[in-house]
Amino acid sequence: MADHWNKVSLLGTLTILICFTAVNGTSSETCSDFQSFSWTSILRKSELNVQFLLLTRRNVDCAQVINDENDIENSNFNGSLPTKLIIHGFRLTGKKPSWIDSMAKELINAMDVNVVLVDWNIGAVASYFNAVKILDKLGEKISILLQLFVLQGSTKESFHLIGISLGAHVAGVVGRMFDGKFGRITGLDPAGPKFSNTGVDKRLDPDDAMFVEAIHSDSDNFGISQPVGHIDFYLNDGKKQPGCTQTLLYSVYKRVICDHMRAVYLYISSIKNRCPLVAFPCQTYEQFTNGKCVNCFFHSLQQCPRIGLLENGSLQALLQPREVKAFLMTSSHVPFCVNHFLVELFLGDVGTYNQHVEVIFLNNNYANTSKLKLSIPNKSSKNRTVKTVMSYDPSRGNIMAIFIKLLSTWYRKTHAIYIEKLRMTEIPLNSSERSFRCIYNMTLYKNLFQQFVNCQ
Repeated sequence: MADHWNKVSLLGTLTILICFTAVNGTSSETCSDFQSFSWTSILRKSELNVQFLLLTRRNVDCAQVINDENDIENSNFNGSLPTKLIIHGFRLTGKKPSWIDSMAKELINAMDVNVVLVDWNIGAVASYFNAVKILDKLGEKISILLQLFVLQGSTKESFHLIGISLGAHVAGVVGRMFDGKFGRITGLDPAGPKFSNTGVDKRLDPDDAMFVEAIHSDSDNFGISQPVGHIDFYLNDGKKQPGCTQTLLYSVYKRVICDHMRAVYLYISSIKNRCPLVAFPCQTYEQFTNGKCVNCFFHSLQQCPRIGLLENGSLQALLQPREVKAFLMTSSHVPFCVNHFLVELFLGDVGTYNQHVEVIFLNNNYANTSKLKLSIPNKSSKNRTVKTVMSYDPSRGNIMAIFIKLLSTWYRKTHAIYIEKLRMTEIPLNSSERSFRCIYNMTLYKNLFQQFVNCQ
């Protein structure tokens, strides 16, 4: 009798599992993942073996293969929803990108969309230059898939291609095949080697979609330095990223690809977190840090663009811009957002020689939060205002005071500096929510502690 009831219990459990599977639409056995790489595939010269994996809100944790029309019709694909394709780049080790599931899930959490992972892992491994050679073939395969989506009711304007490194230029290839009719292309640190200073038919370009944006984070190594979109965001001048070290004491990852991958992790964070990643249109990073591009209203865009899923980067300009460089500073950690401040020193009496001061900013608890080193011109200079833009992590609390000191040199006698006013203003200056604080009348010949007051 006990054996009989054990069988009944087992049958009941199986029935519940079958019903659960029917309700949820998929079973763990039908879930698909990236193709496994092996060196055998390289020896056989298997240059391109692409597969497409679909994730939606109905199967957010269980990817469905949609390689052909029959696959699509039997999947959760919905042609009435926007579609976002994620295209990875060169894979040194052949492993599945560690970040790709996180990006897909954040996109699905943010909006009801089809997310398609373009798995070309086998063709993207081992040799970067061989991977470059097959980008056109990959673009053709993706374009065939998108044509099938159109037959399922999708519009070209609903397609958003997100390409990482080499994948950014693949997105450009596909966009050209559709005459630039896609709604959007996002290039995350588009690859530089073999693409810098090439023609627009060889790389990502503003004509490849109705709105093309790029985020540059490693433009002095693996990423491209030139603008390739309508808006090009440069994180910390698009080069060395906070928290990425170049010393030999840290991992190969941090020394080699940390800067390159920062654009990816920052973009994922921009989808998940609400803090604004605001950038400032400017010709050069030096001009930006010198305080010459702090009022977005006077730029042709009429506002500051933002990184994230906002339509056209939150821009509402009537005329579509092209290759506009926009700069922003970031912190070293998620969510990477910082406040930007314009710091101005209005000088009175100064010395015969150029001098330097160090300003340490203190928070509510008078803890050291950040510091600046500023160059003070000599008395023969007509310039009596020193300007610089600094970043500040708002998680450290409010800035309440400064500790300022005159930096001495062994070969030159210092001269007291009279600072009529130090003003700190949050930018952009045309923002209605900006804040500004001041410190007045400082004679600097020794270390000073001063608290901010409201500006008069």
